[in-house]
Amino acid sequence: MNVFLWIVAGVLAAFFLAAGANKLLQSKAKLAENPAMKWTDDFSAGTLKLIGAAEVLGAIGLILPALLDIAPVLVPLAATGLAVIMIGAIITHVRRKEYQPLAINTVVLVLSALVAIFRFGPNSF
Repeated sequence: MNVFLWIVAGVLAAFFLAAGANKLLQSKAKLAENPAMKWTDDFSAGTLKLIGAAEVLGAIGLILPALLDIAPVLVPLAATGLAVIMIGAIITHVRRKEYQPLAINTVVLVLSALVAIFRFGPNSF
């Protein structure tokens, strides 16, 4: 189970690192040009940067604390934070009646919750 959780955490970290860096490095106007990112119209540029920073920090928190064995309790906390971000994403897409991204959001939410539950509980570091 430990290897499985490491793999899931690695996949989640790559996903959130890419998504967060995208939000941090591109302007709001550039993000809004992408048809899959029309939801950015509902948020200020600062809020988008905050979401991006939270995603990048969450991605780092999924891997580094356990890898370096420094405060490994941060791993399930990061997974919990990323799950909360995904709940917000699902709510945003439902409000905008954008149902296509919900499948990906739900899978990422479930995987984040899985890492959080198992790293807090039976497979903690």
